[in-house]
Amino acid sequence: MTDRRPLLRALFDAAVAAAHPDVVLSAHLRPVPKGRVICLAAGKGAAAMAVAAERHYLDELKLEPSRLVGIATTRHGHGLPTRRIKVVEAGHPVPDEAGLKGAEDTLRLAQSAEADDLLLVLLTGGGSANWIAPVEGITFAQKQQVTRALLRSGAPIGEVNTVRKHLSRIKGGRLARAGQRAEIVTLAISDVPRDDPSAIASGPTVPDPTTLADARALVAKYNLEVDDAIRRALDDANNESCKPGDPAFARAHFELIARPRASLDAAIKLAKDAGYDIIDLGADLEGEARDVAADHAKLALQARAEGRRVAILSGGELTVTVRGNGRGGPNQEYALALAGLLNQTPGISALAADTDGADGGAGSATDPAGAMIDQTTFTKMKSLGLDPKAYLDNNDATAFFAATGDLLLTGPTLTNVNDVRVILVD
Repeated sequence: MTDRRPLLRALFDAAVAAAHPDVVLSAHLRPVPKGRVICLAAGKGAAAMAVAAERHYLDELKLEPSRLVGIATTRHGHGLPTRRIKVVEAGHPVPDEAGLKGAEDTLRLAQSAEADDLLLVLLTGGGSANWIAPVEGITFAQKQQVTRALLRSGAPIGEVNTVRKHLSRIKGGRLARAGQRAEIVTLAISDVPRDDPSAIASGPTVPDPTTLADARALVAKYNLEVDDAIRRALDDANNESCKPGDPAFARAHFELIARPRASLDAAIKLAKDAGYDIIDLGADLEGEARDVAADHAKLALQARAEGRRVAILSGGELTVTVRGNGRGGPNQEYALALAGLLNQTPGISALAADTDGADGGAGSATDPAGAMIDQTTFTKMKSLGLDPKAYLDNNDATAFFAATGDLLLTGPTLTNVNDVRVILVD
């Protein structure tokens, strides 16, 4: 049996490297303005983007250090040392007090921007949780509770953000409104299916196509238990997000600098070079993790039956409707479902992981990125008497893979272009 784990890990690493701020940011940065460069960054790659921006402006363009200011709010454990841009580590996926203060300071700095300044907004996935600024009449605890309810509901990220945008003073174009006197340039690394600018970090500097009515409909659709204050906020016309034509966007520019598709292509090239035929399922997959795993297992078993050597690759962002009380994330749940469906099938190995280095989890920098499975997994399952279905029923993929030794532990990667899933059929 050939060990495919080094190749699986190399495919994942290639996808991550293609989207790292050190690689993708500097080519898109603007020249020095007459005034200050005010850098406001949010998300899991925010600190890495801030470091790359400092290197560009301070070292390459020799900007006077006093003219570069900013705040980068990132997930706990994803910080880096910076020179001029302050790094704030904050809660994710459930926001915390550090994110609350970071967002207030960010809004204040945006409001200080003058006509000659450049407001440089750097976004990666995770920004929605990092920048937390509840609308008037809502407490921080109520906003946290809504976030938890949304995350457990199984709603896709676009729907989650629709609700969050209408309960926020920074999302849905409102950061642009705060800083509209300056030129605003937003450079974003996409972590959302189909790269919708209004969904990345909940679109703080772009028009929002969703409405308060959409948000109310989602609360009803998922039967979310929310406080009356939340319902009142979603009925208040003052909390409508910024729409196309708003003066906030008169001097605002938005550019994508890394996409999930490009990262998937980097992994595909490596798989091709290793001699595999490719089944490319696209970079925008959504759906319940265990259901998607069932579809992919069928493809793998069919290829195996036909004697084909294929690599089945996909990106996107799967969801988990939480019914149990275990730990895990969509990638681990997908891998666990695969393990049950492919049990004892030789010649098939797989990896499913989040490119930010943390799949679900409790917001710790040591959370697993995902998991790998192969013949050694099936052997361990048998020797330890592990029933994948029982763990799946309890949404407890982390415990299952901790027992088999198959968790993928990468630590923070400092970027985020969603999930990478690979099944190798030999």
